[in-house]
Formats: sequence, structure tokens, C-alpha cells
Amino acid sequence: MSEQVVDPLKGTSVPREQAVSRLMKRLSEAVASDDLKDIEAGELGDEARRVASQLTDDNISPRVLAGVVRLIDFCAVTALGFLIYLFYVRPLEEFTGVSAGDLRVLDIRHGVIAIAGGVLAVVFIQAADAYSVSSLRLISRQLGRMLAAWTFVFLVFAITAFFFKQSESFSRVWFGVWFLAGAIILTLSRFAISHYVRGLFRDGRLQRRAILVGGGERAAELIRSLESQAEQELQICGIFDDRDDTRSPPMLLGYPKLGTFADLVVFGRICKIDMLVVTFPLTAEGRVAEMLKDLWVLPVDIRLSAHGNKLNLRPRSYSYVGAVPFLDIIDKPLADWDYFKKRAFDLVFASLALIVLSPVMLLVALAVRLDSAGPVFFRQTRYGFNNEKISVLKFRSMYHHLADPGAKQVVARHDPRVTRVGRFIRKTTLDELPQLINVLRGELSLIGPRPHAVHAHTENRPWEAVVDGYFARHRVKPGISGWAQINGLRGEIRNNEMIRKRVEHDLYYIENWSLKLDLYILLMTPFKILDTRDSY
Repeated sequence: MSEQVVDPLKGTSVPREQAVSRLMKRLSEAVASDDLKDIEAGELGDEARRVASQLTDDNISPRVLAGVVRLIDFCAVTALGFLIYLFYVRPLEEFTGVSAGDLRVLDIRHGVIAIAGGVLAVVFIQAADAYSVSSLRLISRQLGRMLAAWTFVFLVFAITAFFFKQSESFSRVWFGVWFLAGAIILTLSRFAISHYVRGLFRDGRLQRRAILVGGGERAAELIRSLESQAEQELQICGIFDDRDDTRSPPMLLGYPKLGTFADLVVFGRICKIDMLVVTFPLTAEGRVAEMLKDLWVLPVDIRLSAHGNKLNLRPRSYSYVGAVPFLDIIDKPLADWDYFKKRAFDLVFASLALIVLSPVMLLVALAVRLDSAGPVFFRQTRYGFNNEKISVLKFRSMYHHLADPGAKQVVARHDPRVTRVGRFIRKTTLDELPQLINVLRGELSLIGPRPHAVHAHTENRPWEAVVDGYFARHRVKPGISGWAQINGLRGEIRNNEMIRKRVEHDLYYIENWSLKLDLYILLMTPFKILDTRDSY
């Protein structure tokens, strides 16, 4: 029978899984509700600005770092094994008069073994826990484990060769030199990696930057627990709290209170933080839900501190920093390897598109130049990732003296500001092709929510006032095409409902992102361009 606990929302005795499920459902409903708000930029205090100025560099994900080290090990071990074969074993075989056909067979067999050695080395070093950041940081902790794993690789080779009676088919000198050279290369690389990782730790670039949402005694307990962990995975950068100094002191165990919850949204947009940790108890569900209405627009993980709570949940109900438990409320989009996968997708397909479409772009540029006086390109300030303002490129589609960089007037059917060539390239979306350059520069993605002009509005209301939670669409980079566009939501926005629908589709894309979805949108975009009903 399931263990009974006190439900923090109702005070009744319920199964523990039901209690946490009800809590998470209420918080999710708060994030998805129609009354979500966006905070207008305000003035931060001097201390908050000072701290923010120190948090402008990108952190390095421990998962990505470990993955890169695995790749280095695999490439080094595999290349070393094959090079030793090429410069020692192969010349001997050629000297003894082995035929060209047999040499090709030997090349393949030794190449396969070299690759197998690289794979086994990574697998066994992983099994020895020598890829964790703590191991990579301390040479004394990883060196013995790594060399033991490398020795085990050759033990597997020896046992396999014995049982399959292949021990005479391969050079023992090759294996011996490969083993010794590999041990030396791996050891030297670990000294270099350990030095690099220690430098990252000194700069705070391997720790996740966390802001505590809520001060007071509960925050103090959490800080003590985090600081008692053997591995300092979180760098606490400060505290934000609406309460006065009597309930939430301006300095807590050496960490300053930097402002209010409204200030936190502004703070999160001018610096790079990774996580918000809400320190209020589970019983303050209403207050937590209210805060999430403001904070969910930031591209960060949001966690609810479960330290000291009365819900005795199973371990899988939590995520952990060391031994400190947290409840996951909102996850940062495109974290760790997902960011690199999407960036690689953008670079590959944007480069190919520029090569293939360059003749078309030259023809469009010539047509724009001949059609009316003015520059070929038009630059407009739009919202990018995390509300950063970026300059987006387009082919000019309006008369130069009637251009509207601030998008104060939405382009409508038969708009006299649009040139003859402009009407055609706007209908066919050819005016957007220069944004491939924005993609290569890292300001846009190929696929994502469309970048909206900073002053875009409908019915005399800015879009951020029309759509609650509008800025949550900026938790990822904007894109040239997106989920909304291939679902028929492109072109003129004539009323408030149209922009609400687009934001709804944008948020769906962010929550359900995958490379498969990006590829689907990319392939469908050319077909959806044929629908020009609202494009003019």
C-alpha cells in the first residue's frame, strides 16, 4: 500500500505520489494560465548591476566537457593504434612480399581493431567514473582509474585473441607499443585537461549559476546544505526577495539581496544565469505559482527547493545537486548538447542554402536596385534570444523614403509604401533570404519563433500587452521559419487573436523541440510559402 503523507495543498492525508502530482499540476497550470504577466524593465540597484557585470561569459556544461574529453580519448587512441600499424607493421608485411590484396585485408582488420580499442577505452574509462568533472579536476583521482581501464582494454583483446585462436595473426610488438604509447598519451592529456578544468573552476565557469528566489531562514538552510557538499556544483550569485529586511536580510551568509522579484526578470536579461531556486516551502504553493507567472519568461531552469520538506518522496521524484533535493518546475530549452545539435543544424543547412540560393539572391538584389532608389538591404531592430535586440537583414521591399524600421505601421494589402518588386518578394518570402547571414552570425536560427519588431503592435496595443507571457517565446533564438508559419500563421496580423495564435504555436515549438521537428518544419516551409493569402 502506498505511503500516506500530508498534502501541503489541502492538509489531508493522501498517497505521497498524489500529493506531489497535485502540486506540480497546480504549478504547471499557473505557467500555462491566461493571466501570465511580463515585467517591464526597471532600474536595478548598484550591487545587482555589479554582480550582473561579472556574469556575462558563457558557462561550460559539465556534460559537454565530459563528452569532448570522451571524443578526444577515442580519436587519440584510435589514431595512435592505426598510425603504429602503418609505420611499423605494414612496412614489415610489404618487406616479406605480402600481396596487395592481403595488405588491404590487413589494413581493414587493423583499422577495425584500432576503432574497437578507442570504443572500449571510452567505455571502460566511463565505467571507472574517470569522466566526471570531479575526476577530471583532480589528476590523482583519475589517473589510476584511467590507466586501469586502458589496461583492461588490452586484457579483453588478449582474451578474445586466445579464445578465437587469433593470437598469431597480429603483431605482439604492435599491441605492446600501442599499449605503452596510449598510456603515455592518455596520461599527458589528463595533466593538460586537469589544468584546464581547474582553471574553469577558478573562473566559476563549470558551476551552474544560481539565484535564490526568497531569502530568510529557509534560504540559509539551503545555502548551508549546498556549501556542505563535497562538489560545489552551484555558484550562488545572489538573492531576490520582495519581503523587507526584517524578514529577508540584505546579506545572508555572505550572499547579498539584489532586489525584488520584478528586478530578477531584468537581472536575468542582462546577464547569464542557469538556474532559479525557489526557497519557499511546498505549503506556499499559491505564492510560488504567482512568482512563476513572472519568472517563466527567462531561459533558465526553475527549481523548487525540497530541502527540509515533509513530503517523503521517492528519489526519482527529485533532481539533485549533490545530495540536496529539488523539484523540477521548468527546464531551460536547448540545454547542454541540444544547443550544439541545433547550432550544427543551423550552420550546415544555412551554408548549403546560401550556396544553392546565391544566384536567386543576386537576381533579387539586382531587381531591388533597378526598381527604386535606395539600398538593396533593409535592417530592422527585432527581439532576439532573451529579449536581446538584434539587427535583422532583409531585401528592401518598400520605397526608401517610406521605410518603417520601427514597424509602427503594419504592412497591409495594397500598401502604397511597398514597391512593385517588393510585393513579389514579400509574397514569396524572398525578402527574408538575407537572414541566412543572421543565422551564420548566430543571431537567428533557421527554425524558431519569428523575430518580431521591437515596436510591433496590433489595434494600437504592443504585442507584449496583447499576449500574456509574450516574452516567453524569446527563451530560444528566433528563426527564419517556424511552427506557426507552416501551420498557416504567416503574413499580416490584423487582430489580437492572430498574434495570440502565433505565440501559442511558438510556445508549443519551444516545449516540444527536437531535430526531427526542425527538419520537418524546414522541409515543409517551401510548400507553405505557396499560400500567399496574408502575405503582401
